[in-house]
Amino acid sequence: MKHYHYIFTGSGLAALMTVYKMLQSGKFEDKSILLLDENPKKSNDRTWCFWKKEQSIWEEVIAQKWDSALFANQNFKRNLDLAPYQYCKIQGLDFYHLVFELISKHQNITFLNEKVTNINELDTHVYVATEKEAFTCDQVFNSIYNKAAVTNQTKYPVLQQHFIGWRIKTEDAIFNPEQATFMDFSVTQKGNTRFMYVLPSSSTEALLEYTLFSHTLLAKEEYETEIVSYLQKLGIADYKIIEKEQGSIPMTCYPFWKKNTKRVLNIGTTGGWTKASTGYTFKNSDKYSTRLISFLQKETDFRKFHRKNKFWFYDLLLLDILDRQNELGSRIFSSIFKKGNPALIFKFLDEETSLKEDIKVILKCPKLLFIKALFRSGRYL
Repeated sequence: MKHYHYIFTGSGLAALMTVYKMLQSGKFEDKSILLLDENPKKSNDRTWCFWKKEQSIWEEVIAQKWDSALFANQNFKRNLDLAPYQYCKIQGLDFYHLVFELISKHQNITFLNEKVTNINELDTHVYVATEKEAFTCDQVFNSIYNKAAVTNQTKYPVLQQHFIGWRIKTEDAIFNPEQATFMDFSVTQKGNTRFMYVLPSSSTEALLEYTLFSHTLLAKEEYETEIVSYLQKLGIADYKIIEKEQGSIPMTCYPFWKKNTKRVLNIGTTGGWTKASTGYTFKNSDKYSTRLISFLQKETDFRKFHRKNKFWFYDLLLLDILDRQNELGSRIFSSIFKKGNPALIFKFLDEETSLKEDIKVILKCPKLLFIKALFRSGRYL
């Protein structure tokens, strides 16, 4: 049975980011590392977006950048000047190629396309089994999501950010490639928080995603019917579907970190690295993985890794409201974006604002809704 210093059970975004930074740091050349995943990471299976001010280590795989974004609902539209931020898109396959190209140059790292079936922490090491074989290691980074543990509890609200997206090519020049549609709530809400998300790469090509923040998923046909309706509203009749993608991301303030042990660290969505109030994952994972690289050079007990901050509580208040009245998402986000400073809003969503700046954003929200949520918040603490 082969022994490794580190095993990654699941090789999603957070795992690959962490491995990439381990290699870039040059601090882990003497560590044997195994990545296990049943997905071979050879398809363009997802799109990640984030906003940034400075140069990123991911520059070479950023497929598109926008300096402007549109926010809309049934009553108004606002063009958002994002400066000093840019809204960025990375395609899954480009990211996988970047990381695995670097991995291929290091003999201390192994990737196996196998499904993990068991993780068992013992006194001196961790046992990890797949459908084909078994291994031991000093420590595990786990990103295999335990849905039952989250959905079977009733203390913390759990919603899903779920979507189906079409990348299409049109006959006519329809899209503005200089502007992304960040959230368009003009679609019928049907008692939920529903919006369209449009990422144009040219005047004739764009990714359109029909997205919900709600408790339950829809039938595939309903997402696609809404995309067709939206295309008709844009005056698009002739188009070709180039690619499709779909996803469902849990939105919850469930304390994932309490499952961390001395030798097993939950990362990614499984570790609570997803931004609970929006479902954004890339930027949070980027920050957490950077902090993890530093942590590994100083600490060995994974129970010390997590730090809870004020933004966890802010997210909790929003989720409490949407859990009870799911249709209020459009009203809440519209109140923030209608007159708020876009740069300050993105800074707030990046969890980088001061308390004074937090208050400026929060005061744009419907006050009574959040005051009631504040009074209810004691049950979560």
